[in-house]
Amino acid sequence: MLVFVDESGDPGFDPGSSRFFTVALVLFEEEDEALACDRRIGLLRRELRLSDDYEFKFSHNSRRTRTAFLNAVSPYGFFYTAVSLNKQPEKLWGEGFHDPRSLYLYTCRLVFENAKPFLNQAIVIVDRSGGNDFQYRLARYLKQRGSAEAGTAWIKKIKVQDSKKNNLLQLADYVVGAINRRIEGKPEWQEYRNQLAKKELRVQIWPPEG
Repeated sequence: MLVFVDESGDPGFDPGSSRFFTVALVLFEEEDEALACDRRIGLLRRELRLSDDYEFKFSHNSRRTRTAFLNAVSPYGFFYTAVSLNKQPEKLWGEGFHDPRSLYLYTCRLVFENAKPFLNQAIVIVDRSGGNDFQYRLARYLKQRGSAEAGTAWIKKIKVQDSKKNNLLQLADYVVGAINRRIEGKPEWQEYRNQLAKKELRVQIWPPEG
């Protein structure tokens, strides 16, 4: 099993920071299916007349490119789960939520706990781009969890890779970008939701409303 991790929004509280911070996991049960999806994304670049090293980014791409990308990957056997943290001050209590590093790891912990029933000897691939150490902290956290729960075998290995060179991390970027757009109610969210709906295991907004 292969699991690709990416996030949308940011875990900070500075003026201009996003209201929601979302972490998503994209899961492939079969490596062959992941490789086929990887090849399809590579072929899409040629169809769209993009360079071989072009990086698909949901937040930067046009509606046309987003639609083409989601149409291209939709036949393949992946699923996703996500947690979106509502960072409104009245929603969160405790000193830990004022530290972006703690908030990042807390959100990741929630999404991995939700995903545990679906994980079996998973190789987890985390994007290292962005110029911060959050991803490395996540890798250390997951290794520690794996050691603490050695009998469960839910995570086999953690890798940190560059999304520019990994088509399936770019898929995770698209999934989490579409989820965040839906949560924030931005234009075209329903269109992207329809393209991904059959792949969804669970999307949790935390804290829950009410």
